[in-house]
Amino acid sequence: MPTLLHLDSSPLGEASISRSLSHHFVDAWKVLHPLSSVITRDLTQTPIPPVTGAWVGASYTPEDARTPEQKELLKLSDGLIAELQTADEYVFGVPMHNFGIPSTLKLWIDQIARAGKTFAYISGKPEGLLKGKKATFLIASGGVYDAGTAMASFNFVEPYLRTVFGFLGIVDTTFINAGGAAALNYGKIDRQTFLQPHIDSIQKHLHAA
Repeated sequence: MPTLLHLDSSPLGEASISRSLSHHFVDAWKVLHPLSSVITRDLTQTPIPPVTGAWVGASYTPEDARTPEQKELLKLSDGLIAELQTADEYVFGVPMHNFGIPSTLKLWIDQIARAGKTFAYISGKPEGLLKGKKATFLIASGGVYDAGTAMASFNFVEPYLRTVFGFLGIVDTTFINAGGAAALNYGKIDRQTFLQPHIDSIQKHLHAA
């Protein structure tokens, strides 16, 4: 029975484009996988502290030598990593914030990128430990930052996510970009008309998998 991890990071609730697309992905995925399960993680509802020196020390202390305090420091990280390990596939709703990913998503990445858990150095070389997984990133942005456009060099979302998840062993990745969402704020296009081509891309991607 396949398991999907559904993770959202937009603070805009029902007004969020990335959330609309990720929820559509989940609904369509469940139709294709009726005996599946979905793990839902809303990063705006998950308090994630920044990494501290004590956290780093705990993560590099052998598991059987950790103090109760160190185990408590890593409790959230262990739980988030367990979700990644359990799921076969991931879908991320990601808004572009100031040309990069939301701070909540960066805090999550800092918690799950852990030596010995999601990556390791073998013979001096890094190796991702989350192998055999696949991830879909649904990215919403006010402007258009697709390759070949005038603003493409401002897009640090896709290159960063591709690099980080590749480092963790997840190389089967798909990026669906919903650029130009600012037009909705000016009434230049209605919401469903804007969403539809990206919904179509999601359907095409899922049926091709």
